[in-house]
Amino acid sequence: MKFFATLLFSFTVSCVFAQEQVSFFFESNKFVLQKQELLKLNKWLNVNETVKVVGVHGFCDEEGSVGYNDTLAKKRIDYVFNIIKSKVKIREDFKTRNFGELHTSSPIQAENRKVTLYYILPKDFANEEKIIAKKQEVALEKIKPKIKFSDVYVFENPDGSTVNIKIDTVFMKKVSLANVGEKLKLESMNFFVDTFAIMPQSRSVMFELLTVMQSCPDLKIQIQGHICCVKKDVRDLSTQRAKAICKFLEYNGIEKNRMTFIGFGSSKPLYALPEKTEGEREANRRVEIEIMAN
Repeated sequence: MKFFATLLFSFTVSCVFAQEQVSFFFESNKFVLQKQELLKLNKWLNVNETVKVVGVHGFCDEEGSVGYNDTLAKKRIDYVFNIIKSKVKIREDFKTRNFGELHTSSPIQAENRKVTLYYILPKDFANEEKIIAKKQEVALEKIKPKIKFSDVYVFENPDGSTVNIKIDTVFMKKVSLANVGEKLKLESMNFFVDTFAIMPQSRSVMFELLTVMQSCPDLKIQIQGHICCVKKDVRDLSTQRAKAICKFLEYNGIEKNRMTFIGFGSSKPLYALPEKTEGEREANRRVEIEIMAN
């Protein structure tokens, strides 16, 4: 059976017909189940030979980069799928989704390293299409409206004069359509060396974020700072840089309750320390935003 890596509709919303689910948990950075969880999966298979699997979601905790966790979640899905594919019925258009760390919901990280199977019992087979159709309908209702962004921000100076600032509409659209938990890097967000002072060439990035916050009043974000090169952020620059962006948004009219900020120092590098190239250093010293509500 062909394995699909993309979910076309959501399986997480309840409906009038029953849909069951079961989860299996992984060790940190592993995509193979340990003995106890593997026994749990095999026991579930033995007891549920007649069910039909309609979807599977893979999750990770917050350790590692978003890209790494997305790949790890998919590996966990593949691993479980290969075990179950010949032992239970699976819907022909069976879909999967790897969330990486994007849907972390428990403060206990071990509870977020999992694969969840969604399935229906034989008594609900007759209503299978209604179950799926209902979920498609709900998913369509939740599609976010597309906002048309201008590629120029008109900034008014204190003396009343205005300046036109070229901004990136692609980035703004990504932010406006991002899901809760998704992280996006502020590209070309640069600071003067060893300070939290924003370089002039990064002004456009600030106004891109401001524009999307103004255009999406329900959007709430966390601004996350990261540094490179050193293991300890002695001067707490990662926090100060994230705070500087937060203060810029607040100064320009964005409500304080829509923003938080945090600094991770060099605890979440994309490349291991010490970095080998300037490209790796640049990748590690970054600012990201995480979507907290939309």
